[in-house]
Amino acid sequence: MVSVTRSSRETALKASSVTDAAVLPDTWQVVQLGEVAQVKLGRTPARAERRYWDHGEVPWVSIADLTNGPVRSTRERISAVAHQEVFHGDLVPVGTLLMSFKLTVGKVGVLQIPAVHNEAIASFALDDSRIDRDFLFYLLQSLDYDACLDSYVKGKTLNKEKLAALPIVCPPLPEQRAIAHVLRTVQKAKEATEAVIAATRELKKSLMRHLFTYGPVPVDQADQVPLKETEIGPVPEHWGVVSVGEVCERPQYGYTTSAVPDPVGPRFLRITDIQDDYVNWTTVPFAEVAATEQDKYRLQDGDIVVARIGATTGKTYRVVDPPLAVFASYLIRLRAKRSVLLPTYLHAFTRSELYWRQINQTKGGRLKLGVNIPALQALRMPLPPLEEQEQISAAVDALDRKIRAEKARMESLDTLLQSLLHHLMTCKVRLDESRFSMDRDSEPVR
Repeated sequence: MVSVTRSSRETALKASSVTDAAVLPDTWQVVQLGEVAQVKLGRTPARAERRYWDHGEVPWVSIADLTNGPVRSTRERISAVAHQEVFHGDLVPVGTLLMSFKLTVGKVGVLQIPAVHNEAIASFALDDSRIDRDFLFYLLQSLDYDACLDSYVKGKTLNKEKLAALPIVCPPLPEQRAIAHVLRTVQKAKEATEAVIAATRELKKSLMRHLFTYGPVPVDQADQVPLKETEIGPVPEHWGVVSVGEVCERPQYGYTTSAVPDPVGPRFLRITDIQDDYVNWTTVPFAEVAATEQDKYRLQDGDIVVARIGATTGKTYRVVDPPLAVFASYLIRLRAKRSVLLPTYLHAFTRSELYWRQINQTKGGRLKLGVNIPALQALRMPLPPLEEQEQISAAVDALDRKIRAEKARMESLDTLLQSLLHHLMTCKVRLDESRFSMDRDSEPVR
């Protein structure tokens, strides 16, 4: 048995954010990781040996494949030759817990496929009479590795010996299983919500292709819509095809100044303030803008702002009921001529494949050049009657609301998971003992 010193117990408590050893029940032990798990390291076959990498067959796990969840596939595979010569034909079995301990420390995963892994990852052969795999899966995510590295292993790099000596809290096995079950239940709800978001996004893509080709008609009636060929592809016969410049007032570059935190003037909207088609106006900074310039740059309900440079070139945001605000110089404002074009339809167009195909052709691979006003004015777009614009906008907005609602739910679940992870692993919240036997055969992480 590896002895656990007073200092290692204190380190385990510190790494687990337990500030007072007295809060741990007598039944909770502090052990070194090597007491309950055999630590095994991987290898990286020589990159210069093409025969190790050509015709890859065997999954090879790197840190990029660890996402604090199941590992079902890998970005890279090694050849059968590498598997025999470097790994001696050994495979890490399905169900094994993995953890990164170099570069990015503390990312975990559970193998769903037989595989091998690199030397920055440890795999654990567990003593399942003392430690539950799923409990350890969550525990390793909860540790403060900075505190642990500073206090115990004296340096920012772990090795096999230091990892094996890592002190961890170890409740009785039934309690471990119960804690893992609670955390797994929340994580499964979060994963289910992520799947709903992904499916809704795919549905939105399909819906937009349909709407911008056939208009707001049911899918099973699409073949009844007379189409005409245009330079942007087929559209309903009664639609027009116009340039953005024809149906918008003259686009405008934003105001050039520096953002400040103090309320010295209007809010100052920047590219970085737009996240996932949402602006939290309470966090948008301010800017000093001369009174004579405020009207020129003031944002109005229905304005569309377009990122004109950098990695987000082409990204748009529709302004809705803004406070007193102006927009920054890396944005271009589009304002629809509402007699022929609804702002909501213009915004929907800027999220379509047709829009992005033209934007990508304009900017090419030159992120620094981005797009300018003439390029935006030249974009070609389909123009339905206003009534159909409204129907198309409503259909897209409905899916956007669904995505936003599911994202809010996912963020709430993530907050709950992190809170439970902290409180259960530090014993600030303890489960009722009646749960200890109930959760023994619950579904594992997979």
